Amino acid sequence: MRKLSGKRMAICGVGALGSHLAMNLVKMGAQNLLLIDKDKVESRNLGTQMYGLEDVGRLKAETLRNSIFRDSYVEVSTFTKELNEKNVAKIVSDSELLIDVFDNSISRKLVQEYARSKSLDCLHAGVNEQYGEIIWNEKYTVPSEAGIDICDYPLSRALVLLVVATAVESLMQFFATGEKNNYSITLGDLKINKEE
Repeated sequence: MRKLSGKRMAICGVGALGSHLAMNLVKMGAQNLLLIDKDKVESRNLGTQMYGLEDVGRLKAETLRNSIFRDSYVEVSTFTKELNEKNVAKIVSDSELLIDVFDNSISRKLVQEYARSKSLDCLHAGVNEQYGEIIWNEKYTVPSEAGIDICDYPLSRALVLLVVATAVESLMQFFATGEKNNYSITLGDLKINKEE
């Protein structure tokens, strides 16, 4: 718990995966989070994300920051503009761990390359159709844009929450033992496999 509370983490994307992940980490003791997302809450987000009807039109990162404070009295930081090659070094320079839950390949590649260039620990989590993955940067391959983004589809909520829970478990294993366990989740056959 001390490792978690002291770790400076940047969550890159606070949509379906990132919003739940941030709230879970804070409830488990995280204190030093940076929430990065330029998007505003849309009504189509409500089925899978940590936002309510009253949040539609508000910036996701700011809204989540306020929810976290109301819920846990933890103050987190936000960055509500686009993360890009010009500002990434400045924005995440204080972070010891990057968590990539962006919903597009360009942003994922940016985070991956920055983490590799600085030898930063970085965990990637994503979902597509009935598949989810939680992969540490050393073994991560940025996916193509092909496929269906299910983050705004309410019936995908179970897969989203399963991926979030598995990502949190991978992070806890890392904090406790230093191990970087990768996972794939296939909802169709309800299997969770540890990747070697």
